[in-house]
Amino acid sequence: METGSDGKIKLPKVAKVKNKMPAPVQITAEQLLREAKERELEMGQKAPKQKISDPDELAQYRLRKRKAFEDNIRKNRNVMTNWIKYACWEESQKEIQRARSVWERALDVDHRNITVWLKYAEMEMRSRQINHARNIWDRAITILPRANQFWYKYTYMEEMLGNTAGGRQVFERWMEWQPEEQAWHSYINFELRYKELDRARSIYERFVLVHPEVKNWIKYAKFEEKHHYVGSARNVYERGVEFFGEENMDEKLLIAFAKFEESQKEHERARVIYKYALDHLPKDKCQEIYKQYTIHEKKFGDREGIEDVIVSKRRFQYEEEVKLNPHNYDAWFDYLRLLENDGEMEQVRDIYERAIANVPPSQEKRHWRRYIYLWINYALYEELEAEDMERTRQVYQACLELLPHKKFTFAKIWLLFAQFEIRQKNLQMARKIMGAAIGKCPKDKLFRGYIDLEIQLREFERCRILYEKFLEFNSENCTTWMKYAELEIILGDLERARAIFELAINQAKLDMPEVLWKAYIDFEMEQEEYDKTRSLYRMLLQRTHHIKVWLSYAQFELSTGNEDYAVRTRHVYRDAHNSLKDSQEKEERMMLLESWKDFEHEHGDDASQATVEKQMPKKVKKRRKIQTEDGSDAGWEEYFDYIFPDNETAQPNLKLLAMAKRWKQTQEEKETDTTETDDT
Repeated sequence: METGSDGKIKLPKVAKVKNKMPAPVQITAEQLLREAKERELEMGQKAPKQKISDPDELAQYRLRKRKAFEDNIRKNRNVMTNWIKYACWEESQKEIQRARSVWERALDVDHRNITVWLKYAEMEMRSRQINHARNIWDRAITILPRANQFWYKYTYMEEMLGNTAGGRQVFERWMEWQPEEQAWHSYINFELRYKELDRARSIYERFVLVHPEVKNWIKYAKFEEKHHYVGSARNVYERGVEFFGEENMDEKLLIAFAKFEESQKEHERARVIYKYALDHLPKDKCQEIYKQYTIHEKKFGDREGIEDVIVSKRRFQYEEEVKLNPHNYDAWFDYLRLLENDGEMEQVRDIYERAIANVPPSQEKRHWRRYIYLWINYALYEELEAEDMERTRQVYQACLELLPHKKFTFAKIWLLFAQFEIRQKNLQMARKIMGAAIGKCPKDKLFRGYIDLEIQLREFERCRILYEKFLEFNSENCTTWMKYAELEIILGDLERARAIFELAINQAKLDMPEVLWKAYIDFEMEQEEYDKTRSLYRMLLQRTHHIKVWLSYAQFELSTGNEDYAVRTRHVYRDAHNSLKDSQEKEERMMLLESWKDFEHEHGDDASQATVEKQMPKKVKKRRKIQTEDGSDAGWEEYFDYIFPDNETAQPNLKLLAMAKRWKQTQEEKETDTTETDDT
């Protein structure tokens, strides 16, 4: 750094990079390191090869190498690598005796080192010292019998030497230790290479007992099948099934057995095996069996066989569903429907018993609505399919005992039970059932069902008694009053029917009074009792001024056909109009005037028509505010309102509005005329 005249240090100038674009060839750090390593290797010098031709020099070289090996061993005798290098160097010098001595010394240090044994034996084999090699292998397998490499190498050596008996003897010694599966397969393949099928079969017999897995039994059977011993293969499969039993059975063995029978074209045998598997194996292990069974039936079965497979599969699915959720009554219905079509009677009964055992946990009727149909279907099955009437009766009785009648009941059960007894010609029992139902838990449906039953039996006195009980239980039901009166009308007792209607309309509370009044009026009209009909209309109009009652009254007067029907009808319309004047329901008043107008057009004169025309309202368009549920404004809407003549006097502003409207129209016409004059 330089110092200026003023004593300040001058910094060197920094060179500015003019071109900041990336170089066309990019070099990474990895590439730099790789190139440096390659150059380092290139620069390394290899030691020159030394050729020794003098015996003394060779002896010195050997002495020097042995001293180095011994020093390494002395430093750490437990490192087997030093021993192996030492022995291999002695072998390379053709000093087999010395090499053997080194291997023996290494084994004294660590006799459990597998590598030492292997290399020691391989050295003897390379030197063609077979007996020495056998001796080493014998010592190795005696000390380390679980080291499979020794056995494999030993048997391979004997087989390469052509000593089949010796190899077999080694295998037999090995098998006494019950080694892993691959060892047994090696022994079997050894015998097969020499076509010793009987010996291989005997080895398989011992093998499946030592390693009793399913795959080994299958291999044994396939071995017999491969060599065309069909009977022996079938026998092996059968023994395998017996060996595992039902508790430990595996689906793979049965599938293999069935496929074997299929390959031998014994389709009936295969079908039996599949069915046995489906019947005895747990359902969660039958998926693959169902699949294979279906494929088999599609290939070789008839229509019934295929349907049987599908039914079995669906049965398994339903079993899984009901096991997962026993209160899934829809699954029980589907399951039972399937069994009723194809199953045995005892099996269907068993499923019904299992289904009805799943009683709903809560005593709320909505939870019992699906469940109760299980009982109904069960009873119908026993009656129609099984034709066991006593059992059907027991089903109904058990169902009725189960229901909590104090909280709720199901009328259909009582009615079905009673109808069943009638079909059995046991009328007295049916009446007892219905009587018990009405006594325990009276319901409208029970009363109606009991009454219909007695009507079919033509027991009308009993029907009257039942109707009286029904009305004592529920006097508000208009339908019951009408049905009771209808019964009396059918029986021809009109006075009794009229008395029933009178009692009905005088009830303090009714569920559908308008229907009851209409029925009473229609009854009197059918009997042509017009005076009584008019009195009924007047009584009804004292209670209500509904537009439909007035229109019906007017229509009645019009339909009587009397000489003064027009006067009476006009009088009804006038009374209706007067009664609706004070009503706020303008739509109803408009309907009345429209009907009155139509009547006058058909049956009136000009004066009467003009009278009605004067009463017709004016249709006016208006606007009003719209408010939402929370009270806020939502804008304006237009609507049509009716202004009746009698309301115009009460609203003097209407005349002023009408005059203003006429004045506006006059002004618009004048402006139009002025514009036309200017244009001309």
